[in-house]
Amino acid sequence: MTTRTPLMAGNWKMNLDYKQGLSLVEDLGDALKGGDTDAVEVAVIPPFVDIRTVQTAIDANKYPIAYGAQDLSEHIGTGAYTGEVSGEMLTALGCTYVLVGHSERRQYHGEDENITNAKVKAAIAVGLTPILCVGEGLDERKAGKQVEYTLAQLEGGLEGLSNEDAGRVVIAYEPVWAIGTGEVATPEDAQEVCGAIRDALGGLFDDEVKETVRVLYGGSVKSSNVGEIMAKDDVDGALVGGASLKADEFAKIALYQG
Repeated sequence: MTTRTPLMAGNWKMNLDYKQGLSLVEDLGDALKGGDTDAVEVAVIPPFVDIRTVQTAIDANKYPIAYGAQDLSEHIGTGAYTGEVSGEMLTALGCTYVLVGHSERRQYHGEDENITNAKVKAAIAVGLTPILCVGEGLDERKAGKQVEYTLAQLEGGLEGLSNEDAGRVVIAYEPVWAIGTGEVATPEDAQEVCGAIRDALGGLFDDEVKETVRVLYGGSVKSSNVGEIMAKDDVDGALVGGASLKADEFAKIALYQG
């Protein structure tokens, strides 16, 4: 029986201005009332410009919600990096999590394993928990190379980490062909790759890392399918996209009955 606390993280992507973000987080906080929020960790990942508003609402109302950012700079400290946001800036806002290597960053911004590895290390250096996103596209899936491809991203993103630092990372498996398409990997598909990720963690690091690191599934997660996905041994939560923009739906996902 796993002792890993499930993590349900809602990635808002480039949606919602700060007023809309405030409304959503307040509605989500209300929707979570009465639920067993001790048994699950709920987090929202808003755009940078919403974070301060989200922080204020969560702190003022004592909502059982963590929050984080969708990206960070690989550069630590300050400097002439126009448009970049440092990990230190995020910790000053009380962020717990930060996404690293999301498929849309890889696709649209050319982020490779060297960049994701630098960002993982930058996050850990300032006390943030990186959520390292890995996963295959449709071509790799059709070729039956989904495990091989995903594990290469995993190993590249975690290269050079100590056991202690690796134990602070969350992994999110997102089959790219299932993100925002309405398609969803079957629970068996999710378990195949999430299980391979856990086994790979055991090969790269010690058994404690293998047993404690949370592996999330992402890709068209809804309240209607989350229970089946979460029933798998090596799935420890979900990285939710579109469904996290609807407070009631995201609350149902977060408070699913396993």
